[in-house]
Amino acid sequence: MAIGAIPMLQSVAGTGYLPSVQNTQNTQAAGGAGFGSALAGAVDNLQALQSTSNTLAVQAVTGNLNDIHSATIASTRAQVTLELVAAVRNKGVDAFNEIMRMQA
Repeated sequence: MAIGAIPMLQSVAGTGYLPSVQNTQNTQAAGGAGFGSALAGAVDNLQALQSTSNTLAVQAVTGNLNDIHSATIASTRAQVTLELVAAVRNKGVDAFNEIMRMQA
């Protein structure tokens, strides 16, 4: 039984708050590749946010930054994203450990 996409989420997906909603058949055919590519994309996004935050922090320290708010926002975004990625990683490790404890 295939589960269809939720229409409300499709309209919200274009706003940038949610990733694009994929067809369930494509997700099922990809196996674990979709999840792996999503995690790789999240890590790449995290690295870009941290790089931006570091660049703005250096500009703030050297006095080349006119708007300190942008540096503060970039730093907070990088921090929150890092916490989210770490939480997802921890849940994945916990799930793996739980699967390993199951008896055949």
